[in-house]
Amino acid sequence: MKRSMLAKLAAAVTAAATLAVLSGCSGGGASSGDVLTIGMPNGPQSNNSNPFAPTSSAVVLGYRGMMYEPLAQINPTLPDRDPVPWLAKEWKWSDDYKSVEITARDGVKWSDGEKFTADDIAYTFKMLEKYEAFNANALPFDDISVSGDTVKLSFDVPEFVNQTKVINQFIVPEHIWSKIKDPEKDANQKPVGTGPYTLKTWTQQAISFVPNNDYWGGKPKVPEVRWTSYTDNNAMLTALLNGQAQWSYVFIPDIDKTWVAKSETNKNWQPTGLGIDALFFNTTKAPFDNVAVRKAVNMVVDRKSINTQGYSGFKGLVDNVNGLPSPAGDSFAAPEFKDKKAEIDVDGAKKVLTDAGYTYSGDKLMDPSGNPVTFTLVDPAGWSDYLASLQIISDNVKKIGIDAKVETATVDNWTAAVQNGDFQATLHWTNTGATPWDIYSNIMDGTQLKPIGTTANWNFGRFDSPEATQALAAYANTTDDAERTTAMNTLQKIFVEQVPAIPVAAGPMGAEYSTKHFTGWPDEKDPYAVSQPTQPSISQVLMKLEPVKK
Repeated sequence: MKRSMLAKLAAAVTAAATLAVLSGCSGGGASSGDVLTIGMPNGPQSNNSNPFAPTSSAVVLGYRGMMYEPLAQINPTLPDRDPVPWLAKEWKWSDDYKSVEITARDGVKWSDGEKFTADDIAYTFKMLEKYEAFNANALPFDDISVSGDTVKLSFDVPEFVNQTKVINQFIVPEHIWSKIKDPEKDANQKPVGTGPYTLKTWTQQAISFVPNNDYWGGKPKVPEVRWTSYTDNNAMLTALLNGQAQWSYVFIPDIDKTWVAKSETNKNWQPTGLGIDALFFNTTKAPFDNVAVRKAVNMVVDRKSINTQGYSGFKGLVDNVNGLPSPAGDSFAAPEFKDKKAEIDVDGAKKVLTDAGYTYSGDKLMDPSGNPVTFTLVDPAGWSDYLASLQIISDNVKKIGIDAKVETATVDNWTAAVQNGDFQATLHWTNTGATPWDIYSNIMDGTQLKPIGTTANWNFGRFDSPEATQALAAYANTTDDAERTTAMNTLQKIFVEQVPAIPVAAGPMGAEYSTKHFTGWPDEKDPYAVSQPTQPSISQVLMKLEPVKK
């Protein structure tokens, strides 16, 4: 990264910390345990609480989980731990994982007083089947039926790798959504859910929630929860430091010094699992429609600098060539890639390019048609860790004669552009799963392949490899461990040789929070749930929190 950018970033963080000290606790935070404020650095939002829409404020900020609850709570950072029954009392998978029977919990009401039933579960999954954009995990439904308080979901193929995704699905009320004319576009400004909180008011300054007094899990002990969307990471840090917000998931450079050391009640817990941040390439557009360019860029990206400077050590380094984070992914590594690290090789990268027909005009790389090779890197404005990392990558590729510029967009515009394939390269995360299947599926799965201009839930780079798709299906469908290992090894070989994306960091699923006014947070001593407020487990965490006794 350029020294000037590093200096600006450091100065901004210092300024944020100084401002917080001068401001004291003048913000609208929970000064006496009456209000818990959750903040995210996602800029201006629109009044949209559609739980299915990826650009709605409910999804972008994460407050969806306060109202719409899953069938079961899972902890992706502890994939071996059994899910916690939530709206489902129990569930049972068939031996071949092609069907599951889900029994609805008794005594649950929707926030408008209507009874929650198995029909609501069935209707939610029928919506996933009907609206492709809602079916983020591309579940191949065969049949959905109800018998009493039990729903049976049948699938065309085994859902071994998706079993936790099925039971972690949030549920919506049939009596509300069956009357909505266009569920894909409806803003759902009067949401009805089963969760512990209901929406009170929605403004750009604060989105306020109050307890659902009829909540099946008992009355929440936090009197009010407010969500605020701050302009960027530094504004979010300032709000945390001066007490305006008490809970967030935000990149903080030198977090131990900048946040944790400022108060004994300032906490940071960032457990990781089998999920990564990666530079996604649009493989349908030049220059990344040529594997030689993808390989060459991969050979010059300085992952260590991204880790120490871009992320300031906030996320774990991923330098295994197969893209798997250590130690979570070590047991899955193919023998040929075990302990094999990505190394910077500028000369080797240039040879890959010239062998593929690229030439140099002075120090500028020219494609086989004689045009300069350039590309644009994009991520949301205010996401300082991603943008700093993109700047490092931009500097790295200059060494092989490529001019890459860094651009920003609003979160909504970026999300839409990435899903529609309107980008060249972007830093994005993958899902975190119980196995590396999610990582490779999110990047390479042909079942997620969509034409440019239409919404893709994953495989944003439109990587088209029938071999990868077949291996992903084989891993998911087989009941034989040896066959599953063979499929995983194949996926790693394709990933290494075809470079559909460049892994750069292990994605934590944690949070920064304050224990000054509320206790009961999950932490390393009691990891009962994921602490990140954007996850479905927010309802699980909120029901554990209680005001500190004065």
